[in-house]
Amino acid sequence: MHPDCRRTYALATLVTAVLVLGGCDSGPDADAGGEASPGPSVIAPGKPGESAATLSAKDAAERRADDDTPNSADFAYTQMMIEHHGQALTMTGLAPERASSAEVKRLASRIGAAQKPEIGAMKRWLKSHGGPREQHGHDHATMPGMASEAQLRQLRAARGETFDQLFLKLMITHHSGAVTMAADALSEGNNIQVEEMANDVIAQQTSEIGRMRKMG
Repeated sequence: MHPDCRRTYALATLVTAVLVLGGCDSGPDADAGGEASPGPSVIAPGKPGESAATLSAKDAAERRADDDTPNSADFAYTQMMIEHHGQALTMTGLAPERASSAEVKRLASRIGAAQKPEIGAMKRWLKSHGGPREQHGHDHATMPGMASEAQLRQLRAARGETFDQLFLKLMITHHSGAVTMAADALSEGNNIQVEEMANDVIAQQTSEIGRMRKMG
C-alpha cells in the first residue's frame, strides 16, 4: 500500500475508534471523579445569518429554555386581550353617569386606570414583534367573558342601583373570562413578556373578582 494511503487509512481508523468509544462511554468516568458523560452532541440551528452550533445535550436544553421566541398562542392572546380590555373600558366608562354607588364608581375608575395602560403595553409588544398577525378561528365576540351587544345595550339603559348590580354581574363574568384567557396563555405561550402580562392579569383581576362579589 502506498505510504500516503496507509496514513489516510490509519487516520480514518483512529477517528472511527474515537467516535465508537465516545458513543459507548455513557457510564461514570472513573478518572473524572465519577462524573457522568455529558452525553451526545446536538446540532443547534443558528439564527438567520448565523451558522449552526454543536452543543452538548445539556447546553442545548438550556438554550431551548432561554428561547422565548413568541409563538401563535402569544400573538393570539395579546390580540384578543386588547379587544377584551377594550370592552371593559366601554363598560367602566358608563359608570360615572349611571352608577349610584360611590364604591362601584371607584371600582370602575380603578379598572379603567389599570387596563388602559395594559392595552398600550400589548400594542407595543405586538409592534415590536412584527405587528398583529391574522388569527384564524378566533371570534372576538365569543371570547370568554365578553358581554353581548344586547347586554351592553341593557347596561347603557340602566341607571342607579339597577346599573350597579348589572355592572357587577357583567364585570365579574368579564374578569373571569380574562383570567381563563391568561391561564391559557401561560400554558401554551412561550414569550416571557406575555407570560408576565398574563400573570398580572390573573393577579389583579382575581383580586377584583373577590371585591366585586362582596359588593354584590
